[in-house]
Amino acid sequence: MTDDLLGRHRSVLPDWLALYYEEPIEITHGEGRHVWDSDGNRYLDFFGGILTTMTAHALPEVTKAVSDQAGRIVHSSTLYLNRPMVELAERIAKLSAIPDARVFFTTSGTEANDTALLLATAYRNSNTILAMRNSYHGRSFSSVGITGNRGWSPTSLSPLQTLYVHGGVRTRGPFAALDDYDFVAACVDDLKDLLGHTRPPAALIAEPIQGVGGFTSPPDGLYAAFREVLHERGILWIADEVQTGWGRTGEHFWGWQAHGRGGPPDMLTFAKGIGNGMSIGGVVARAEIMNCLDANSISTFGGTQITMAAGLANLNYLLEHDLQGNARRVGGLLIERLRAAAAHVPAVREVRGRGLMIGIELAKPGTDEADPAAASAVLEAARAGGLLIGKGGGHDTSALRIAPPLSLNVAEAEEGADILESALRSTL
Repeated sequence: MTDDLLGRHRSVLPDWLALYYEEPIEITHGEGRHVWDSDGNRYLDFFGGILTTMTAHALPEVTKAVSDQAGRIVHSSTLYLNRPMVELAERIAKLSAIPDARVFFTTSGTEANDTALLLATAYRNSNTILAMRNSYHGRSFSSVGITGNRGWSPTSLSPLQTLYVHGGVRTRGPFAALDDYDFVAACVDDLKDLLGHTRPPAALIAEPIQGVGGFTSPPDGLYAAFREVLHERGILWIADEVQTGWGRTGEHFWGWQAHGRGGPPDMLTFAKGIGNGMSIGGVVARAEIMNCLDANSISTFGGTQITMAAGLANLNYLLEHDLQGNARRVGGLLIERLRAAAAHVPAVREVRGRGLMIGIELAKPGTDEADPAAASAVLEAARAGGLLIGKGGGHDTSALRIAPPLSLNVAEAEEGADILESALRSTL
């Protein structure tokens, strides 16, 4: 970095603002599934700005929509009618499958989850929230207060009383040795027992696949079984679809649909991929829940015209090109390729995921002890080989996270798998 950008970064930005790599890189531009750094190095991008670049870098349809809208008006706030916001809300309400749905746009997934918590606690007149162990829901005061991952929870203070539920991680914890049927039954029994010891909570918030937690998930049907218990008691179910939405899992458009018995959640939150890099988040809820607030509320930047134009163009491209189907096909190939490669690496504890949302958990060979140093080493080796991936996990960040743009093709999947296999073999 010729102008010491790293030094300048460290002198004006917080110490806790993490950077990847021992020698951090500046990404200057991208195209398709590739990005370039300021030294001219080209990388295959398997992380997409933390799952935000959902379709492709510099997608012409999105960049044109942004440019055209910028030439008209960029922003006016929610105090005025906004055609792109209404149009995108109409599309999302229909896609959500939530009856009589209303949509509120925010600028991030954190803010979307904040809004869902506000709605749930107001609607139910309760500040108690059920959340999953190993979960992550954002970095605001209230969303940190329900996050079940200590690596992303810097304070124990919270405006909410949070009770943590078993089930988000299939292969760890007291029920890990059970088969899927008994695992679900044990988690449901645990939930019922928990509810017997507390005043009625407002809601359960859960990621269908835990993102920051390392792409872990329960057996299909767990949240449907939870919903039956919750519904009997009037407790709401919030599906945090910030990372799982828009077809990334391949098999379903929303992650909750893997647990679909009994219908959609009461609320779902979304963000990241819908904007393809533009700042869009939001909440979908039944009208009676969305309209329960009895005080004024607007959003200055949520639903601003330029981000809505990007979201509409991106969503149209995703649907017209069946990127959900592509995630299923190419993701299925990629995960099998990675499982085959990992079979010969003793430090790989598990390869898991769905579609183009794949996690590789590392542990010290012969144990279940997390190995964050190994994850960091593989991350570095992959970058040296021309591949960008992420990391996460609830056990000291020992899982590699793989989430390419949904337009990834077979040749790129094979190329990325080859680089990652080499990185695993050379470092572990």
